[in-house]
Amino acid sequence: MGKRMTMSEADHRLITDAVARAETDTDAEIVTIVARRSDAYHDVGLHWAILCAFLVPAVAAAFPHWYEQTLIRLLGEWTHELPLRMLLLLLLGHMILKFLAVRYLLAIPTLRMLFTPRSTKARRVRRRALLLFRTAAEARTAHLTGVLLYLSLDEHRAEIVADEAIATRVSPEVWGEAMAAMIDEVRAGRIAQGMALAIEKAGTILAEHCPRTGTNPNELPDRLIEL
Repeated sequence: MGKRMTMSEADHRLITDAVARAETDTDAEIVTIVARRSDAYHDVGLHWAILCAFLVPAVAAAFPHWYEQTLIRLLGEWTHELPLRMLLLLLLGHMILKFLAVRYLLAIPTLRMLFTPRSTKARRVRRRALLLFRTAAEARTAHLTGVLLYLSLDEHRAEIVADEAIATRVSPEVWGEAMAAMIDEVRAGRIAQGMALAIEKAGTILAEHCPRTGTNPNELPDRLIEL
């Protein structure tokens, strides 16, 4: 995840000004939200711990002689085989040890994020973006023209969610260039610049598909919401 990214007052002003400029040519209302991360992913750590625990009996079943001899060497026993009761007890102990080791290791947020699949991050970011959209923008404009630009920093992912009047005119693929431009800047540590660039590109799209009529007031705040 690299160094911690922070937003200064100047960054907030840059984004607010970008939103104000983008809205001059469109009836759409742009809401911007930046979050540290979209989920804690504690369940991911648990799933990895369970998987590693079950790998122990899988290895023991695949290579029973090798596994038993390894245990004998670790115990320092002068025997060629272990009693079944002892073998099963050691197998259970090995599983518990593996589970606890991985569980506590992945309690470290950086490692947990590293071992979280990209597809899982994408789903969680999208889910959080939809939840925040329903809270901050959905159906809060007279003509259903709210648009949410959401950035999740730790995942390096962004989402644009649009209200009904925008979604029916602009397909999700159209936002791709704006999202790619923002993510490139965010990876370089320039969060505000990336969001401002995405807002500018989104404003161009919105001006084309939802041009300003002069009858739609500024109904949603232009300021950045930082979570």
